[in-house]
Amino acid sequence: MKFNRVWISLVMLATIVLTIFAGIYFLDDRRFFVISLLILMQIFIPFAFLYESRKPPARELVMIAVLVAIAVAGRAAFFMLPQFKPVVAVVIISGVALGGEIGFMVGAMTILVSNIFFGQGPWTPWQMLAMGLIGLLAGALFHHRNKSISRVVLAIFGALVTVVVYGGIMNSAGVLMFQPQPTRDMFLFSFMYGLPFDIVHGVATAVFILLMARPILEKIDRIQTKYGDFRRNS
Repeated sequence: MKFNRVWISLVMLATIVLTIFAGIYFLDDRRFFVISLLILMQIFIPFAFLYESRKPPARELVMIAVLVAIAVAGRAAFFMLPQFKPVVAVVIISGVALGGEIGFMVGAMTILVSNIFFGQGPWTPWQMLAMGLIGLLAGALFHHRNKSISRVVLAIFGALVTVVVYGGIMNSAGVLMFQPQPTRDMFLFSFMYGLPFDIVHGVATAVFILLMARPILEKIDRIQTKYGDFRRNS
């Protein structure tokens, strides 16, 4: 089962990347909402293949919806502070608590839903991919030891992936979206220009993880203790 899940996840990520590039080069990047919906469908494909053996309970779906709602609300609540938002922190905590696959779903769905309020655009699928990868990484690295992981370690991880993964993907996407013939200098300028914003974003992620990780993880652990581990059959 674990072997199948790894291969399905790799195929899923490859098809998401191909979908993004197909939208840019074949649809002239004008069907961004369609691309976003396609990516969201591709996110659910692994769960469709694994559903028969895993059979996720309804409470797991409710938990995912709640975590997405918290992330969306957090992004809206801090809209006046550019880059200083708790979204990445919530996505990381989701991955740590419930696993990489759910972390990916929470990250991608948070972007799609919150951009309804903040504005959809050709950046939406890139944001979905970047945020989903962060949730996937958090689950892969920390899910099986979430009760022993230090908040400081998690905060450092959050700051790094925010700058490197989210910032790296979005800075690269900015060049690919708006430059018909991108060059190395364009990418370098984009990274340097975006670095101060990425650092603020990374610091915000670390701060919110320090504040939010323990209470959210404890509440999720309490729910799973009372109603059963969501991931027991995976």
